[in-house]
Amino acid sequence: MTGPSAAHVPDESPDAVYRALARDTFVTLYWRTRLFGEAADRLRRAGFAVVDLDASGWATADAFHTDVAAALDFPDYYGRNLDAFNDCLRDVTAGEYGVPHDAQGLALAFTHYDVFAAACPREAHVALDILADHARRAAVFGGRLLCLVQSDDPDLRLEPVGAQPVAWNPLEWLDSSRRPTAAPEGTEV
Repeated sequence: MTGPSAAHVPDESPDAVYRALARDTFVTLYWRTRLFGEAADRLRRAGFAVVDLDASGWATADAFHTDVAAALDFPDYYGRNLDAFNDCLRDVTAGEYGVPHDAQGLALAFTHYDVFAAACPREAHVALDILADHARRAAVFGGRLLCLVQSDDPDLRLEPVGAQPVAWNPLEWLDSSRRPTAAPEGTEV
């Protein structure tokens, strides 16, 4: 495409989508479900395997492990603890299971993560730290792993993961943009 309108067409190639979402951190927070859904859909259109996980029922670490193991097709011998999660996620990012071989990358898309963070703060933090670490390692070796985290709590603060802050997405970075009285959805803030 040439001419003036070519500048207005965003690059939706897998590399461009990955770079745009991983620019500042591999683990990104969302408050508005619309923005979260748009990011997940953008990844799907770019050929990523997006694994949707609803954390609203995770009152225990065991509930987290049950859902993650099923979603990523962990083997039967999965130990259902954070060390085992780390080991199995390594296998997933290596392509041994859990992701179609033709996928351009993997994104874990957690909704209602604030529920899990309130019920099991250590497990919720360490799980994201493990994901961030594997995302960094994947990037070094040409792989792509991202984590989208939706929170119903606009004030959720998470400790840094993978030696990086868990940042709000660019449209909700300001605290005031995560308020019901903020600009209406669809309006960039």
